[in-house]
Amino acid sequence: MKNIDVDVFVVGAGPTGLTTAALLAREGAGVTAITRYPGLANSPRAHIINQRTMEVFRDLGVEDRVIASAMPATLMGQVVWAESFTGPEIARRRAWGAAADRRSDYAGASPCDLTNIHQHVLEPILCEAAREYGADVVFNLELVSMRQEDERVVSLCRDRVTGERVRVVSRYAVGADGDNSAVCREIGFEVEGMMGLGHMVNHWIKADLSPYTAHRPGALYQVFRPGGGVTVDNAVFVNVRPWDEWVMSVPYDPAGGRPDTSAGAVVRTVRAYVGDESLDVRPVSSSTWTINEAHAEVMHRGRVVIAGNAAHRHPPAGGLGANTCVQDAFNLAWKLRLLLDGRGGESLLAAYTEERAPVARQIVQRANTSLAALMAIPAALGLEPGQSVEEGQARLDARLADTPEGVECRRRLAEAVRMQDYNFNALGVELGQRYSSATIVPDETVVQPVEDPELFHVACTTPGAPLPHVWLARGGRQLSSLDLVGRGRFTVLTGIGGDGWRDAARVLSEELVIALDTVVIGPCRDVEDVYGDWASIRGIEEDGCLLVRPDHHISFRAMRGSGAPEDVLRAALTTSLAHRAGPADAGPARTGAGSSA
Repeated sequence: MKNIDVDVFVVGAGPTGLTTAALLAREGAGVTAITRYPGLANSPRAHIINQRTMEVFRDLGVEDRVIASAMPATLMGQVVWAESFTGPEIARRRAWGAAADRRSDYAGASPCDLTNIHQHVLEPILCEAAREYGADVVFNLELVSMRQEDERVVSLCRDRVTGERVRVVSRYAVGADGDNSAVCREIGFEVEGMMGLGHMVNHWIKADLSPYTAHRPGALYQVFRPGGGVTVDNAVFVNVRPWDEWVMSVPYDPAGGRPDTSAGAVVRTVRAYVGDESLDVRPVSSSTWTINEAHAEVMHRGRVVIAGNAAHRHPPAGGLGANTCVQDAFNLAWKLRLLLDGRGGESLLAAYTEERAPVARQIVQRANTSLAALMAIPAALGLEPGQSVEEGQARLDARLADTPEGVECRRRLAEAVRMQDYNFNALGVELGQRYSSATIVPDETVVQPVEDPELFHVACTTPGAPLPHVWLARGGRQLSSLDLVGRGRFTVLTGIGGDGWRDAARVLSEELVIALDTVVIGPCRDVEDVYGDWASIRGIEEDGCLLVRPDHHISFRAMRGSGAPEDVLRAALTTSLAHRAGPADAGPARTGAGSSA
């Protein structure tokens, strides 16, 4: 039997597992990530990558690689609904901040643009980064059993090619192995909710649809046709590569057996929804999936944690899936790194559950609500499951009529299309997660209510919130406030008059054995607030400070200078690190402190 000893064992090599492995390996942890499959994703799956996830990739050093491999952001800014690609268009909606009234919201919220990159293109980038940082990624290795002991996790695996048994002994383990998680099964994680609420088939195809799409570019096109069975007859076309590679997703009724995925059937189906019987269609592959609504309320047990789809399972509506997975990893990796060196307390993992389980619950609910909202469009048109083709076509035609019925139909349709902003312009959902846990030091500031917290994101520096983005300058170069923080380190942000915080940080970095930077923002200081935007958003006096965690979230805020900054900052750091033992027990730090970014 082969034996592997490693700091962290990651089960699963999708976006969750690969991001976790890359972040940990970058900070010097020994990581082995496995997948039962012979390679990475072999088909397009998750594809919308929002700004918060792009910020994680920026921190990890792969943002440029992702952008270079993605669909240009300028081509993804609308969603189109139609009776077919060649037939009457039903509606369009500007998406992901492309509308004039939302463009500044998105541009001001982050230094990063969201993008459209499919999972089979993204995963090799993350895998390459993980290996560059020193992680081991192993294919064809399947988890058979896992158990916890006092100081370690023991996992038995099997090579699916050779049959060889592999024993992995790790200090911690991460279950990033998806909907049918073996880690959940072995350790006893419970996932609450419902599975199999709907059934879909994806057809990955190559077909040149540029005559029907180039003049109205977008990442998503949805076709509604008259007739249908248990659902309204519809198909979603997701662009993989402009404009000749697509995934077409169609619902099916499992009571009628598995859908026909033969090449001939796929070609006929695509041509029918496109409305072009002579279209050259080349099927690549087909796969089925289910609509789920489930999440875990507990995401850690002892030395084992779960992340990604192992912890939250939902449809792709709103493009929230891969994003939530990557952001789980960003929250988790720095905590595991501190635990490995004894620099953090064991309750850091309890804080992971406290912080990410509410996000999982929110995302699962939002995705399923958004999926249901999509069907408000056919409902507004009068399309219903079980209608005949003739009945459905009459309803579609009524929309075009100069009649009271037509007026009402158009009114309902306009309202239904506006509802889609919760699916495609939900900046508050994408960026607005504020954490609350025992490792966040709250203050008494009252967070001002947002007009619609799902649609709109209002940046702030309240403890638990992500650090706001503003453009700053250093040495003649523009940089984001987010470029001052992260990369595995804690950061103290202060201004003129905040020298006491810098001195305290220098002392406490050595005392607590952590990587802790200080950045002074002000004229002729470390970084300059050239536009005055930082002064408007920082939420503190110039001599106050923000303590920012490696995952860009604020864990402590001092509104103004303190007479004893060392004591104040020590207490804040002790809370942030979940310390229960004295710093003398922490052991040597892997990285030293810096006095400025």
